[in-house]
Amino acid sequence: MNKIFLIIRREYLTRVRKRSFIIMTILGPVLMAALFIVPIYFATMQDEKRIVHVVDETGLFISKFVNSDNYNFIPQYTDLETAKKTLKQTEGYALLYIPRTEMNVPSQAMLYSDKQPSLNLKSYITGIMNREIEKQKLAAEIRNQIRISTPGYEARADSAADNLMSETILKNIKTDVKLLTYQIEEGGTEKKSFAEVNMIVGMVASIMIYLFIFMFGSQLMRGVIEEKTSRIVEVIVSSVKPFQLMAGKIIGVALVGLTQFVLWIVFTAILVGGFQQAFPEKFKMPEAQQKFVTTQQIQPENPGEDQSANLLADTGNETANQIFEAIASINFPLMILSFLFFFIGGYLLYGAMFAAIGSAVDNEADTQQFMLPVTVPLILAIVMMQYVINNPEGSLSWWLSMIPFTSPVIMMIRIPFGVPYGQLALSAALLIAGFIATTWLAAKIYRTGILMYGKKVNYGELWKWIRYKG
Repeated sequence: MNKIFLIIRREYLTRVRKRSFIIMTILGPVLMAALFIVPIYFATMQDEKRIVHVVDETGLFISKFVNSDNYNFIPQYTDLETAKKTLKQTEGYALLYIPRTEMNVPSQAMLYSDKQPSLNLKSYITGIMNREIEKQKLAAEIRNQIRISTPGYEARADSAADNLMSETILKNIKTDVKLLTYQIEEGGTEKKSFAEVNMIVGMVASIMIYLFIFMFGSQLMRGVIEEKTSRIVEVIVSSVKPFQLMAGKIIGVALVGLTQFVLWIVFTAILVGGFQQAFPEKFKMPEAQQKFVTTQQIQPENPGEDQSANLLADTGNETANQIFEAIASINFPLMILSFLFFFIGGYLLYGAMFAAIGSAVDNEADTQQFMLPVTVPLILAIVMMQYVINNPEGSLSWWLSMIPFTSPVIMMIRIPFGVPYGQLALSAALLIAGFIATTWLAAKIYRTGILMYGKKVNYGELWKWIRYKG
């Protein structure tokens, strides 16, 4: 056992002293912290006020575009070409052109800008125009129905339609359905859930495990090949058993990966915490959004108040608030512990096979024929990610999260959506059993292949090594 510890110590110290390890240990937390800080920073950042010129040939929408914190809408009572020249001379942000049509109800509008217009602005413009066009179509339909039912009363039909289409009545019938999702946990407690955030967290964790298994597994395989080709392994196996050498190398590289991941978590927490202390206002819900939420949840909407002036601000503030709520809804302790377990378990399972492949060949080019069967389950897990996201409780998702070769990736996708602890324990137990089985098979290949030189190995040869009982 002491010999295994010596090999683990050698593998660990050799790798953590490398320049690549130090660079990635520093760069990784910066990138991970950016994933938390950048969205929050931009969500709470106020843009400069931009000028939008409006040429409305219909006259229906010119009074509907109300100035907000980010945009000023300036009417232009000129033709399109003159308005374009004015836009360039005044350095405006965009020019909205609404052409006149035969029915005076346009089906499209043009937005001119030197830059790509923001999605918020486009959504705001189309929302205002759609509501006004729907209002005009509804009024026309009411007039037609009144004329049909009461012939000869055209003037009364127009008056009745105008009364029915008043702003107050329209606001009273306006409906904005918001679908909130809640997850009922064990014990009956309810927790607000965010499917989009669960999807992103699951995908990021699964892809990281996929990359880590390949990265550290490849390091292990190359290390075995280098020691074999340099004949250093002949000296090593003279004092230790091949299985001890393989186990020490696998565990040593696993500890390197675990060390790097723990350092990433610690340094990321320090960076995020430092940014939060330095800029506490960025991590607070905007006052405008607090007012908006309070108004929507406690007070009934005032029918006489025009809400269009705050539409853009409410959209941006609501997005920021959703980001805060979504981040708070993530069960970070469970995600981190699950990630550590499935990363270590997945690496140990695949690491044994990578070590066996490295021992069976004389150079890295010869590994290609053996890498495909090993990597297919991991690739299959990545391919099935979208199916699992859409149906995390399906039977196929369940089986993929239980099979040891795919469970490290698939289970990390399912966990953010909620996995019963019984299934989690079963998947963990099967992964441990899979690691023990692959290590036993890999050891049989390793003990023979590590001292085999100059021979092209095929699958038949590997089977003989596995069956060899000497």
